Amino acid sequence: MTTMMIEDLLQEVVDRSGSDLHIAAGLPPCIRAGGKLSYYGKDSLSPEDTQRMIFSMLNNNQRKQLEQNWELDCSYGVVGLGRFRVNVYKDKGSYAAALRALSTKIPTMEQLSLPPIMREIAEKPRGLVLVTGPTGSGKTTTLAALIDFINTGRSEHILTVEDPIEYIYKPVKSFINQRQIGEDTKSFANALRAAMREDPDVILVGEMRDLETIQLAITAAETGHLVFGTLHTSSAAQTVDRMVDVFPPVQQQQVRVQLSNSLVAVFSQTLIPRKNATTGVGSRCLAQEIMIVTPAIANLVREGKTAQIYSAIQTGGQYSMRTMEMALRDLYLNDSITFENAMMKTSRPEELLRMIGGPPPTNGTPRGSMSGSARTAQTSIPGR
Repeated sequence: MTTMMIEDLLQEVVDRSGSDLHIAAGLPPCIRAGGKLSYYGKDSLSPEDTQRMIFSMLNNNQRKQLEQNWELDCSYGVVGLGRFRVNVYKDKGSYAAALRALSTKIPTMEQLSLPPIMREIAEKPRGLVLVTGPTGSGKTTTLAALIDFINTGRSEHILTVEDPIEYIYKPVKSFINQRQIGEDTKSFANALRAAMREDPDVILVGEMRDLETIQLAITAAETGHLVFGTLHTSSAAQTVDRMVDVFPPVQQQQVRVQLSNSLVAVFSQTLIPRKNATTGVGSRCLAQEIMIVTPAIANLVREGKTAQIYSAIQTGGQYSMRTMEMALRDLYLNDSITFENAMMKTSRPEELLRMIGGPPPTNGTPRGSMSGSARTAQTSIPGR
């Protein structure tokens, strides 16, 4: 049994510019830095170690919830160190946890090198804007930059519903309320129903998990609010299908019509290790598919022709649209990511191969060179 404290491990995560800490009985603590996992030390934790560390982060109510449900989401702060998102779960009968380091400073859109179209979208008065991608793809950070852009630029009432709260916003020009699931509201759906009576201009839904939350988010966008949300989908077309498919068949056509009228944009993103980079800030590149809902795309959504959305994005360059393959091509040709990592992140390997002219030469250098416009498409995201 080790006497190590959870604060010691979290300090190590921060010192390594890491993103995640994993603790489980029978294994040494494990830290993710620069997208890669590595053990910290050689001593395995006992069930007593993990329970002691985990319970030291929880209040009495959270301990009770964990003992009842065997799973818990919460946040934990250490003075002088930072805040962490915590998920506790059971593993082979013992408690285990995954902790995500949360930046105390919200990065700007410029620091994240987010495309100019995102600023234009953030200035919209109403509509539904989705940032999607797998876990750990920087969705929360991108949304935080968008919300802070609004906060510093104009006077709005911003309401966020999160599980848990990750970034703390300091009001600049806007009035901001942040509500955490389990502490300030029972569920996303409850909070969204109440939001309609709270005079918000901008609503952030931390995660659109179920039918009721999705329906309420669409309704909020239809009734004159700017709504931001996330889904764990990897493309714009898949995002539309996921939102429609959660509804019963008899409602799906109505939902397609609502989406075609309310959806403004979908940004599907992933993070890729930067070529030859060490761990820490800037060690990963952001690749992003961008779909802007033009009248043509709205028509595809309304008619259920989502299979044609990819082609519409391919030809939508004048609206700042791009496919994931275009983003991966630009990062690869700019020598920012390796060929292997580019191929790992694409769902259309043949298309990406065609775009970059086939596999790289044996010396590993990319084929071709970047144009000026493609070079500006390179993006990175600090830390996470």
